[in-house]
Amino acid sequence: MAAVSVPQAPNLRSVRWWLMAVAVMIAAMVLVGGATRLTESGLSIVEWKPVTGTLPPLNEAQWTAAFDGYKAIPQYGQMNAGMSLDEFKSIFWWEWSHRLLGRVIGVAYLLPFLWFLWRGVLGPELKRRLWGIFGLGALQGAVGWWMVASGLSQRVEVSQYRLATHLVLALLIFAGIVWTLRRIGETLPSAAPLRLKITAWALLALTFVQLYLGALVAGLRAGKIYNTWPDIDGGFIPSTARLFFDVPWWRNLFENTLTVQFEHRMVAYTLFVLAVLHAVDAARSRADRAAIDGALWLLGVVALQATLGILTLLNQAPMDLALAHQAVAIIVLTFVVSHAERLTRSQREPIGQAIGGAVTQSG
Repeated sequence: MAAVSVPQAPNLRSVRWWLMAVAVMIAAMVLVGGATRLTESGLSIVEWKPVTGTLPPLNEAQWTAAFDGYKAIPQYGQMNAGMSLDEFKSIFWWEWSHRLLGRVIGVAYLLPFLWFLWRGVLGPELKRRLWGIFGLGALQGAVGWWMVASGLSQRVEVSQYRLATHLVLALLIFAGIVWTLRRIGETLPSAAPLRLKITAWALLALTFVQLYLGALVAGLRAGKIYNTWPDIDGGFIPSTARLFFDVPWWRNLFENTLTVQFEHRMVAYTLFVLAVLHAVDAARSRADRAAIDGALWLLGVVALQATLGILTLLNQAPMDLALAHQAVAIIVLTFVVSHAERLTRSQREPIGQAIGGAVTQSG
């Protein structure tokens, strides 16, 4: 018996289109999650029903039951007492849409993945990567409920720690897909000095730190206070007594609204300066055109994101600016992941070349 493989190019295109579609859906889900947070809608559904929760309330009795569940948690009594059923529906639909999109992403990832596995078109390394992404996606569903549960009994909002974990995990999955897409392409490695590769990785790490801090700012509603720039609380650097009044001191880094916003600003400045230095170094070094263009594009989107951040702050985080700020953050992450992958790719065969075709047998 001899094994004959069909050409791999159609399989490669199919895998790429599938992963790009999933990445777009994840980006959309992050934005819907941002809107859910800004509209204070995240606690409107007080149960986790992964299967039956797919359907919204379909009649007045079901709507009343859902509303009664919301009335039983602290957020209703302390923030929304007297809310009408129609007002409840407006926040319910945001959270339901967010959860439904998560389910759709799960199906859109799993079914094609199983099909590609069954057809035998994925190489060993690519299969390992995709199984890892699937595992993170399954974990994300549990983390989402873990986050919501933090606001159902003793708080009027979800824990900012859990919110930040939920967001960063979503963006880690997104980054993993972007990295994998780059690796299954035919792009050649860039010729760049070691220091450029190191600063590219530093930019990637710093971007994730900034994303985490941004989630803390959102969770604490810290974007609605200290709405001046470049000063904050009366100066460029607030007093130590105001930054670290809580004990133990490290709690201020995550719970003090002034400290968290100050951290977010300082990391933004650091990220921008490092992006400038990286772009200048790329232009002055012997890096190839792709590496230089990548560094310049990255600097451009970081500058745009910094500008949006300032405008969002000065206007007390209105929904349109806040969501634009979040959307550009996803774009920054896409550029920094792509740039780091480009500079650190080795001369070895890309994992896309390991994609085979559907195997048939002939006698």
